[in-house]
Amino acid sequence: MTQRYDVVIIGMGSAGLTGAQFAARLGVRVAVVERHRVGGDCLWTGCVPSKALLAAGKVAHHFRTADRYGIASVEPAIDRAAVWQGIRDIQHQIAETDDSPEHYRALGVDVVLGDAHIAGPNTVVVGDRTIETRFILIATGSRPAVPEIEGLAEAGYLTSENLFELDEPPSSLVIVGGGPIAVEMAQGCRRLGIAVTLLQKPHRVLPRDEPRLVDQLVGVLRAEGVEVVTDVAIERATIVDGTKVLHGTEGGSPHTWAAAELLIATGRTPNVAGLGLAGAGVKTNARGIEVDAYLRTSVPSIFACGDVAGRHLFTHSAAYEAVRALRTMFFPGKGKADALVPWCTFTDPELAHVGLTAQEAVARHGADDVEVWHHDLEHSDRARADRSAVGGFVIVTHKGRLVGAHVLATAAGETIHELALAISLGADMGDLANMVHVYPTYTTSVGVLAGDAAFAKADRYRWLVRKER
Repeated sequence: MTQRYDVVIIGMGSAGLTGAQFAARLGVRVAVVERHRVGGDCLWTGCVPSKALLAAGKVAHHFRTADRYGIASVEPAIDRAAVWQGIRDIQHQIAETDDSPEHYRALGVDVVLGDAHIAGPNTVVVGDRTIETRFILIATGSRPAVPEIEGLAEAGYLTSENLFELDEPPSSLVIVGGGPIAVEMAQGCRRLGIAVTLLQKPHRVLPRDEPRLVDQLVGVLRAEGVEVVTDVAIERATIVDGTKVLHGTEGGSPHTWAAAELLIATGRTPNVAGLGLAGAGVKTNARGIEVDAYLRTSVPSIFACGDVAGRHLFTHSAAYEAVRALRTMFFPGKGKADALVPWCTFTDPELAHVGLTAQEAVARHGADDVEVWHHDLEHSDRARADRSAVGGFVIVTHKGRLVGAHVLATAAGETIHELALAISLGADMGDLANMVHVYPTYTTSVGVLAGDAAFAKADRYRWLVRKER
């Protein structure tokens, strides 16, 4: 049986779900193929369970630190099995409502369950079904990358794909990796009473973020009991008396790290296997499917977006890219997927990032034309009132215009959007200074920084001030 559509989307993760909904709103004939579970990594192994874990950990942390507010601190009684069950309950609630196949079928989307194989530039085969289509959008996402470590497979390990499928988490963890997933899991698990050691190969965790803010965040993690170890080389894994042990070096000196379980969080691998890409003429590389600025692959009728395209490995950018790809397919002209992409590591405090770091700006534009403005939260009235004065704002400008912004603060993921919009619009510090920021809020610090820049500019023009004679 052969069916015809305007677009077939392969994968029902963040990109596929958004793309399907947008295509249905356009009134085109759309089918979405999913081989496993609707919702993808974000719902089942990523954003949703990790944020639910962090929320539980934050409650436990408030119990322990209530004395900061004049309230007696207590060590909370934590039922980790109940926490894990609560996380699964949230996942299934979303799966049964907003992310259910029935929800999308009601929108007019044909949901096809099974493995997709691209048999040609306009053909997708799923089992015994042959689907003809004008366009194909590949949105198959990614999966955890696992480093080659001698004995690791024999010892056994966890990743984000199976951590939340346990009945309850282990009593201790060695986490391998220093990116957002690793750091979030380290803090969330530690706050639930799990002993955590975080191992990172480079000298710094979160290497893509502003170093001065990362250093403050690492200080928070260590104060809460997370053992953060950098400059690590792991050589092999063993099991000793039922405990899992990693053997390697720290700063070149031999060392071992032991725990009940190992959690591997060392990056992502694009899901390209089994799609028939080579036979269809779709080019790939180490990061995933090769795409141009419009998300087109080497085959004009086939597009790719999200993690599998290897551009920005974030849920929000995947959804954006799906819409941009469909815009190019069905509207006149073409729409580049060139928006500025902010991101956030959802620790407590949160670490948000958009644009260039100070070091990146200097490398790109030269030190003479770059200015870096920073405001520590120890000078923020709201942060001090909240007893959350660790963190700050860093704004990077090139010839006065914003090119980067970084925030370590409560709700930094919410705060970063003002600064992302400012960068997108080519705003300068004067534009921010002309805004009235609500007091007392964390973004009052943005107004303070912009005011500092305005005062510095005014100081250069003091000679123009009209004075009474």
